[in-house]
Amino acid sequence: MLEDKFLGSTFGDASHSQQALDLVGQGAWDLVLINMLLPGRGGLEVLKQIRIEHPKLPVIVYSAHSEKQYAVRAFKTGASGSVPMESTPEQLAEAIRKVIGGGKYVSPGLAEHLATALDQDLRQAPHDLLSDREYQVLCMIAAGKATTAIADQLSLSVKTVSTYRTRILEKLQLKTVSELVRYAVDNNLDLY
Repeated sequence: MLEDKFLGSTFGDASHSQQALDLVGQGAWDLVLINMLLPGRGGLEVLKQIRIEHPKLPVIVYSAHSEKQYAVRAFKTGASGSVPMESTPEQLAEAIRKVIGGGKYVSPGLAEHLATALDQDLRQAPHDLLSDREYQVLCMIAAGKATTAIADQLSLSVKTVSTYRTRILEKLQLKTVSELVRYAVDNNLDLY
């Protein structure tokens, strides 16, 4: 899709987080387009590592999940743009051109959400205080994934996932996993 829009460009493709980090380290790339659901460490963790190793390399986050919940976290982590997967090829190309040109790209849908939020007297939701990994584990638990499945998908130990679950319950002032699921549903969190 992008080869037609950026003739003569070189592209790389990674199927998991470590492969993505290795590929970024091997070349002089102009931009990284990263899927938030990248298997392994996940998109936000890869973004953090790219920021450490290549602080000036622009990164656009590409996600099937709600931009409202992930884009702000991605921008705080150092993303230069956010594009939902349902975007047209033209919108993706526009985002790439803007970011390569030194700008930031926010999709029209996210821009509208941010503008609306500025008009409202919103206080920070408790889940906004979670770390990126805690938030990711919260969404996976609320989606009904077993601790072992979460551990496998995130390349963590079962004990680490259990520790995250305990911290999440404490930070959200909840007592049970069923309360956690209810919280996620009530707050329209993306479950994956």
